[in-house]
Amino acid sequence: MLNFRVDGPAHAPVLMLGPSLGTSLRVWDAPAAVLARHFRVVRYDLPGHGGSPVVQGATSMESLAALVTKVADAAGAHAFHYAGISLGGAIGAWLALRHPDRVLSLTMVCSAAKFGTEESWHERSALARDQGTRAIADLAWGRWFTPDADKAAAQAMIDDLLAAADEGYAECCEALAGYDVRAELPAITAPTLVIAGRDDPAVPPAVARELADGIPGAALHELPGAAHLAPVERPEAVVAAMRAHLPQVDGMTVRRAVLGDEHVDRAVANTTALTADFQDLITRYAWGEIWTRPGLDRRTRSCVTLTALVAGGHLDELAMHVRAAIRNGLTPDEIKEVLLQTAIYCGVPAANAAFAVAQRTLGSLE
Repeated sequence: MLNFRVDGPAHAPVLMLGPSLGTSLRVWDAPAAVLARHFRVVRYDLPGHGGSPVVQGATSMESLAALVTKVADAAGAHAFHYAGISLGGAIGAWLALRHPDRVLSLTMVCSAAKFGTEESWHERSALARDQGTRAIADLAWGRWFTPDADKAAAQAMIDDLLAAADEGYAECCEALAGYDVRAELPAITAPTLVIAGRDDPAVPPAVARELADGIPGAALHELPGAAHLAPVERPEAVVAAMRAHLPQVDGMTVRRAVLGDEHVDRAVANTTALTADFQDLITRYAWGEIWTRPGLDRRTRSCVTLTALVAGGHLDELAMHVRAAIRNGLTPDEIKEVLLQTAIYCGVPAANAAFAVAQRTLGSLE
């Protein structure tokens, strides 16, 4: 089993993120922090990279894709959205071709239908086995990043490359040597977005355009000021392009993730002709527009909501949002700190009533 990490709400659609050769799941750190507010994000490490062990015989795209499907199964995702960088994108294309029922949408970042020549990848594989990944690290800087890239973020990726197992890296090179889906691109049916870095020497924009032109209905988005590891160098731009491509999370999904199925089912069951429009209003606007915005995470939104409810004296709603705050990751001690803050800015009587509600609510959860 490959090493993998899951972030985001349990009820949200699954988005799998694949890394590029020589990096780890950290290559998606910045985009994942935003995407996990809307999706259940599953990131994995390639064999011999990051926290994954070397997998003997993982020398073909078929074998790598099989390992990734095991990750999806372990994460409980039969069907998922998929985005991958370079080799990670190639794995996504392979999955979209061989398992079209599982790939709901595809995003290929700085990727291609074929990378270089078979001979060059076998040479790279031999170099890794003979001299280690350190022999490749010096070349990576100019291929992965532009001169304006954040040095600390870039160094973290170089550190990943140096830490990768030589054999794991070599086997992934062999998988790339045998990868060529140019003739199969018209068979990809998943909605596809191709993201290219305009300054990418490894996969120039012309190569990305060929990829987008070959996949029916595929969109192409070129990023200025980005080389091969665009999600590290231009994370905000990559997220914006992906958010426009991926389906929007509906308000009911977020409402259930924050408040819980039991509460929402009860509210839906009690809906009448009088309250139906109001229920629709809060689902679409409160949960579908505000709680899904990327500017604040759900923990912070819970803190703001608790404070506002104390200030307004809405104690019934406060009990509901104390439970929601726990679901969003706040601890009872953190909730206590929020209520202490309200004693100063909302008044002691308001905070006194709020503490009584929180005490009862948290006690019922024990």
